[in-house]
Amino acid sequence: MFGSIQPDRGEDNWRHQLNQFVKANQQELAALSWGLWLENGDTKGTMGINLEPTPHFVYCPKEAIETLNNKVENKLQELLGVVDAYNPEKEVLILGIGREEIKLVQFEPEPPPPTCFEQGTKDVNTLIEQLEQLMNEQIKS
Repeated sequence: MFGSIQPDRGEDNWRHQLNQFVKANQQELAALSWGLWLENGDTKGTMGINLEPTPHFVYCPKEAIETLNNKVENKLQELLGVVDAYNPEKEVLILGIGREEIKLVQFEPEPPPPTCFEQGTKDVNTLIEQLEQLMNEQIKS
């Protein structure tokens, strides 16, 4: 007899929904990532998606991640390594923030982020508005 597939547990469902959202919007997220990088470099931190109270974009300053890492006995050390090694010209890095959990989303889009931004016809603020609207329709925490 074949094993049954376990349905998503409630606390993991947001992770699956976030994965689906990212998969469906890779080019737009890459364009946004590069546009934000052009505006701010890494001065504001890593792009994040906070799911509470409704999904919206935030910045995650490195200092805040380091402070959180210290509070959780260095369990986020690998996450800090990924943030340090982040190459905005080739990849997209997003921290998904759910109820007391963090999910790292990292991918290399084709074409790369600078090209996605150049090919897009939208400015950063329009991209944020459109992607947040889509997130609110597709991600339910």
